[in-house]
Amino acid sequence: MFDELLRLLTLQDANTRTVLLGATALGIASAVVGSFAVLRRRALVGDAVSHAALPGLCLAYLVIGDRNFAAFLAGALVMGVGAAAFIALVKAWTRVKEDAAIALVIGGFFGLGIVLSRSIQNEPSGNRAGLDGFIFGKAASMVASDAALIGAIGAGVIACVALLFKEFRVLCFDRDFASSQGWPSLLLDLLLMTLVCVCTVAGLPAVGVVLMVSLLVIPPAAARFWTNRLGTMVCLAGAFGGAAGALGTGLSATLPAPASALTRGWPTGPLITLVAAAIFVISLLAAPKRGVAADLVRRWTLRRRVARQNLLRRVYEALEPRGDFAAVWTQESIPHSSRALRSALRAGLVERTETGFRLSATGRAAAARVVRAHRLWEIYLITQAQIAPDHVDRDADQIEHVLPPETLATLEAKLAEEGRLPAGVPRSPHRIGAPVEAGALRP
Repeated sequence: MFDELLRLLTLQDANTRTVLLGATALGIASAVVGSFAVLRRRALVGDAVSHAALPGLCLAYLVIGDRNFAAFLAGALVMGVGAAAFIALVKAWTRVKEDAAIALVIGGFFGLGIVLSRSIQNEPSGNRAGLDGFIFGKAASMVASDAALIGAIGAGVIACVALLFKEFRVLCFDRDFASSQGWPSLLLDLLLMTLVCVCTVAGLPAVGVVLMVSLLVIPPAAARFWTNRLGTMVCLAGAFGGAAGALGTGLSATLPAPASALTRGWPTGPLITLVAAAIFVISLLAAPKRGVAADLVRRWTLRRRVARQNLLRRVYEALEPRGDFAAVWTQESIPHSSRALRSALRAGLVERTETGFRLSATGRAAAARVVRAHRLWEIYLITQAQIAPDHVDRDADQIEHVLPPETLATLEAKLAEEGRLPAGVPRSPHRIGAPVEAGALRP
């Protein structure tokens, strides 16, 4: 296995080098154009095109009478474009929804392809067509001319995307704006779908009809977890698609063959798809902004901050009638969450004394900020949203914890402009509950 890995890394084996380069170019091009298809909500069109390509392959063989890669791609492309046009026409001229039209294409065209394929294989020379390899992919049979053709198609697709990047970006996010600027939105949409068809057809020999949609959808979906910028997303998607093609081919060439006399090695197409799926899972879990782990951390941090701020506000409002915010209090006098108290103690907001707890200097300042933000938001809701004072506390409590400093500054400026901005911590516009009895507090 080490020798095979060394030969792979140094690209010594001609067949592996051909498949590796072809699959990598296919992964990059498919992921780049797939980014726009995913954002345009046309992801499943690639699946429909790939299934519709099978009868195109069969018809090309019936016309040529021999296995010809370029002719196969031409026949598949014609049928794929026809399938995409059929989806668009059904959606525009009937009440059938787009998802139902896609299902019609997948079922109808693929069924026609299976019938034609079986009919060709029943002929004496039908085995030469190799049509079964296009269903699940057979990258190992790729020759240098096939890889060169895939590379040329990929380069053309990427060049077209680069030239029309601005137009595709506007089309994906605001088609009505593009139309209002005089851009040919329909033509751009058709061109995007044509690029999807071209990439889909080019990928049939590597990953097949069934799995081709994975290269169009999975890398862009994985890249979306890492960024909010379209340019960065497209570049990441291309990198993920190329990595899936290269690593899938490498694993297919180096992994030990399964313990089966009927199998000579691991299939390249499914391994490429599995690598792409693994990249998606890693992105789903580990992306710093949109990943599951980051989301769990944010939720946990928010819950801890909310509990701590609620504790500070509860203590401040309990001590407010006496005006002594350095007084000692106990858990019996001011009920609170033990977890929130431990968090406040660790943050240095609360100090432990011999008889109870008290706010530190930092805690008193933090409590004043929390209560001020809460009450300013209450004043704004009462004066601007016409919410009754006895209902405003709940509404303010739901949003005050996520108010950014910029929003709070805007709120203060608005209240100052109306002459409603008080100095310091304003008085509560509603009753906040019975104060703590003086005997429960210790100076």
